[in-house]
Amino acid sequence: MILMLTESIDGTPMSQSKAFLNGVIKILPLCFAVLPWGLLAGSMAIQAGLTTLQAIGMSALVFAGAAQLMTLGLVMVGTPTLTIIISVFLITTQHYLYALYLRDDISKQPLKHRLMLGFLLTDELFAVSIKKQQHYIYYLLGAGICFYLCWVLFSICGVLLAASVPNLDQYHLDFSIVATFIAIVVPFIKNLNTLVGVMVSVVLTIVFLSLGIKSAAILAGVIGMLTATCLQNLRERAA
Repeated sequence: MILMLTESIDGTPMSQSKAFLNGVIKILPLCFAVLPWGLLAGSMAIQAGLTTLQAIGMSALVFAGAAQLMTLGLVMVGTPTLTIIISVFLITTQHYLYALYLRDDISKQPLKHRLMLGFLLTDELFAVSIKKQQHYIYYLLGAGICFYLCWVLFSICGVLLAASVPNLDQYHLDFSIVATFIAIVVPFIKNLNTLVGVMVSVVLTIVFLSLGIKSAAILAGVIGMLTATCLQNLRERAA
C-alpha cells in the first residue's frame, strides 16, 4: 500500500513519501486520544450481542466512532431500525461539509484516491487537513490511513478486553470523546463569532441533556452555528 502511495507522479517520490509520513506524524496525537474511545466501541459491540468478527468488522467497515457508539447504544435498548438510521444520518452530516471544503483539491485526483479519502474522512482527519502543503493528497492519505489502522487496532483491543473486563463502559472511557473534540475545536476558535457559537453550543448541550432531550448535541450545535452566523452579520452591519 505504501509503495503504491509513494509512486512518483512528477518525478519526486521522496517528496510524496515525506508528505505521507508528515500526515502520519500530525495525526498521531489524535490517534492516542481516541484509544479509550476505540476500547469502548469494541467492548460495547460485544455487549450489544455482536460476535467477535462482527464487532471488528463494524469498526473496520463503518469507521465512525460517534455513529458506532450511538448505534450500539440504541441497539442495546431496542430502538427501531429507522430511528437508528435517521440518528446516524444526523450525527454524521458534518462530513458533507468537510467534503465540500476538500472538494477542490480531491476532485482532481484519480478515482482510487477520491474513494479512499472519502472513506477515511473523519473529524480528526479534517482537523489536520486545514494546513495545506505540497503533495497534499499524500499527506491526507498518510494521516487517514494511520488513524484508520489505530482505530481498528484499538477496537480489537476493546473486543478482547470485553471478555476479561466486564462492564468496561462503566469506567467512563467515553470522556475521551469529549477530550478529542475539545482538542479539535479549540484551534478553530480564532474570533469572537466562533467563540460565542462554541459557548452557546456547550451551554445548550448541558441544558438539553438535563431536560432529557436525546438529540441534545445536534440541536445545540445547530443553534450555536446560527448564533455565530447572526452575530457575524450584526457586527458587519454595525461596522
